[in-house]
Amino acid sequence: MEAEAKVDQPLPMVSGFHRPAILIALAVASATSPASARPATAHLVSCDAGNCLLVSGRRTSSQAIIRINGRTVEASGDRSWRVRLPIATVREWSAPFARDLQVAVVDPAGPVERFDAVRLPVGLLGHDVELASLVVRPN
Repeated sequence: MEAEAKVDQPLPMVSGFHRPAILIALAVASATSPASARPATAHLVSCDAGNCLLVSGRRTSSQAIIRINGRTVEASGDRSWRVRLPIATVREWSAPFARDLQVAVVDPAGPVERFDAVRLPVGLLGHDVELASLVVRPN
């Protein structure tokens, strides 16, 4: 017995009247999306303090305030902003073994534009454990 080949049916065509309306709606939606549409990110970088966490993101205005874990920080850049935090500062501002930072972009008038939980690099806030020995056994 031969298997029947399934033929995909074409989607119904959008009528000529609706096509411009759909294109206009898509253009308006993409033009009105905020500049801060991408979430903030965090990367480990080298700096004068040794190692730092580079937190970056986007905001709708260069006047918007950046808060990390509830603390206002000075960000460089205009709409694309960056903040370098020494690892010691990140440890001080975070709970032990934290896995993310709370980053808020706040409009100078008061309302929060964006709030992100930014993932930290794996093991960044973990603690070093010195092992006297390590035993590995086959199962």
